[in-house]
Amino acid sequence: MPQNPINKTVIRNALLINEESRRKADVMITEDRIAGIYPPGESPSGQGVRIIEASGLWLLPGVIDDHVHFREPGLTHKADIASESAAAAAGGVTSFMEMPNTIPQTVTIEEWERKNTLAAGRSVVNYSFYIGATDSNIEELRRADPTKVPAFKLFLGASTGNMLVSDTSALDAIFSLRKIPVACHCEDEKIIRANIAAYREQYGEAIDPSFHPLIRSREAAVASSTAAVSLARKGGARLHLLHLSTAEETTLLTAGDDPSQKQIIGEACVHHLWFDDTSYASKGNLIKWNPPVRSSSDREALLSAVRKGLIDIIATDHAPHTIEEKSAPYFNAPSGGPTVQHSLVMMLELCHRGELTPELVVRKMCHNPAKLFAMGDRGFIREGYKADLVLVDPAAPWTVNKDNILFKCGWSPLEGTTFRSNVITTFVNGIPVFENGSLTGHRAPEMLRFNR
Repeated sequence: MPQNPINKTVIRNALLINEESRRKADVMITEDRIAGIYPPGESPSGQGVRIIEASGLWLLPGVIDDHVHFREPGLTHKADIASESAAAAAGGVTSFMEMPNTIPQTVTIEEWERKNTLAAGRSVVNYSFYIGATDSNIEELRRADPTKVPAFKLFLGASTGNMLVSDTSALDAIFSLRKIPVACHCEDEKIIRANIAAYREQYGEAIDPSFHPLIRSREAAVASSTAAVSLARKGGARLHLLHLSTAEETTLLTAGDDPSQKQIIGEACVHHLWFDDTSYASKGNLIKWNPPVRSSSDREALLSAVRKGLIDIIATDHAPHTIEEKSAPYFNAPSGGPTVQHSLVMMLELCHRGELTPELVVRKMCHNPAKLFAMGDRGFIREGYKADLVLVDPAAPWTVNKDNILFKCGWSPLEGTTFRSNVITTFVNGIPVFENGSLTGHRAPEMLRFNR
């Protein structure tokens, strides 16, 4: 594993956006930690100290993405840990938590350990892996180490890998395990199947992708999310409602800026905050996600919930497929798309538009994931914390194209989009892993730990 030859770095004259404030400062990194924060221009210098002049740049905590699908093992024709973690680093993401619907599914401790071994040898950034819940693996869930497993993943509606949990006694048992949160994909399978049958009867197989939010309807999402909240209240589990997509689901949440104090946690994904259903006309299956991109009023309601403190986390649900797979007819095209390289600049673009603020983006993408998962020494720019940091130029326009996409699948629904902000440098545990448009070849990723 290549190591950074310099163990002290000073980032000088950066604008720190951190803990709801902005201030110019110098930040010193020693080995893997933030060693000091100084008034601008007053940091130590000398032999063996690398100086990065950051005037005009923003320094943010590294993004913690708690919702990705990196496809390894078993689906590596779409993506793998090495390729997608590299794309994450290029986007300012310094830590990821990966979902269990690979092949084989991560529903045993043995398969979970295998993924950690793969990531230790291949990932560019810090890593962690969910264990999936099934109708029959409650004993595996009981064996899980709460300091190493971020959450149990529960599908209440079939998705990639068809990991659907429907047995009532299994659900009660899962929600009674309080040591580790339960993260839910919520869509009611019965409603979806009835809708599929009705639309197939009316239209046959030639269905336009714009019908996706009608087939995987808002009723399916709301019914399932409501049921999940009821199960969590009954069993006492902390519930993480993943990728909320409707205005109605935001009413299940309570306001507050600290997710560690809540039982029900709301997550929004960047594609639901960026696209709306008018985008199907030009993007088609490229923006086919489960749950679907919905109306402009749903998008506005989600953004409002982010601003009000109802939605606690902004993540990606990064889920690559090949362009050939996505080019199939609607019913055969898989759901999901690649976003981890562009999530931070997408949200900063919403700041340029006046829809969010940089402080709010940092709270939802950096601070709150660290708080929710009790990560202790990550997610903030604080002395003594891990030096997971990202330097951003807020005034460096660039356009997404095939030449600058790092995803293994080689495409993005954002191709042709120009962003006004650009990631300049990404540090993971003090190591610059991405710099000035390229991976550095240095890396020192760590398994994420949780103080539970």
